Amino acid sequence: MSVAPSEDGPRAAVELSFRGAPLASAEAQRALLDRVVLPPAFASATFDGMVGGVTTGRLRVLQVNLGKTCNMTCAHCHVDAGPHRREQMDDATIAHVITAMDRLRPAVVDLTGGAPELHPRFQELVVEARSRGIEVIDRCNLTILLVPRFRALPTWLAEHGVTIVASLPHYRSRNTDAQRGDGTFTASIEALRRLNDVGYGAGRPDRQLHLMTNPAGAFLAPDQAATEVVWKRVLLDTYGVRFDRLLALNNMPIARFLEWLDGRGGTAAYLAHLVERFNPGAAGGLMCRDTLSVGYDGATYACDFNQMLELPVEDDGRTLNIDDPSVWAEGRSVRTGRHCFGCTAGAGSSCAGATG
Repeated sequence: MSVAPSEDGPRAAVELSFRGAPLASAEAQRALLDRVVLPPAFASATFDGMVGGVTTGRLRVLQVNLGKTCNMTCAHCHVDAGPHRREQMDDATIAHVITAMDRLRPAVVDLTGGAPELHPRFQELVVEARSRGIEVIDRCNLTILLVPRFRALPTWLAEHGVTIVASLPHYRSRNTDAQRGDGTFTASIEALRRLNDVGYGAGRPDRQLHLMTNPAGAFLAPDQAATEVVWKRVLLDTYGVRFDRLLALNNMPIARFLEWLDGRGGTAAYLAHLVERFNPGAAGGLMCRDTLSVGYDGATYACDFNQMLELPVEDDGRTLNIDDPSVWAEGRSVRTGRHCFGCTAGAGSSCAGATG
């Protein structure tokens, strides 16, 4: 079975939670995925069975979700973030995260949201991590940089050597605007130019600019390396914009994308497509092996996707918070579900792009 490429993907929409949509519930999302009847060849397939189980190794990335507040409502957002969401990490949890930097000694602190820049202590966390020699990633939606109070942020990020991973669904305006709202592409190009002006995208190790792309509809991300060549040529020739790396991400059947699939009767076909395109070579690079994802409330998860489906790290049935000394243990089993097939389909998919 295959799902044909199409530009008929979901359009930017209001948050599920604000609309009171049934799939605003993580439990409802998990139940919908579990109800899907897979093709006969995969009828009894489980993710753990396909990969032989997933266990943690040495911690490399501490990913911190600062909240669900965002200035955008992108159609594929697995966080269901937006301007109506008010959940943000409180001061006590911020303090625990800073302590965890010393205790866990990650190589990378990955700040995400929502729009992480909207958190009032975003810059403080950057400074705390950089003072410890930790690389910082800012998962930026680009348009936030055009908000008047953040106009100086590109220079500040550059001065602190922050790596920027910026969302840009496509190098065509119609594809990007369809997913993220009218005018988003033009605003994103302006934000990229401002980042280029302060040294991002020029190959400097301390000012890395990565773009994250995802498909418009129910099909897999394209070949990352080949697509990067095209993107670099088009964005430079057409808009004078430079970037360092392209990261290709499969759409995960979670939140708004799952609602779109379900609304068109495509959930079963897409999940079957993910299972049928299972790539064992992508399993070794699963981000849950070396990443600890922290929710705005301090609860911990194996990855950002498990966080949104409310599948926390557990120890004897107890949810572990970031302030718990045993929050990371090498060799711990990772909780998985059917959504995880999105990470091993095709070339694989993670917050760092293709995995295999």
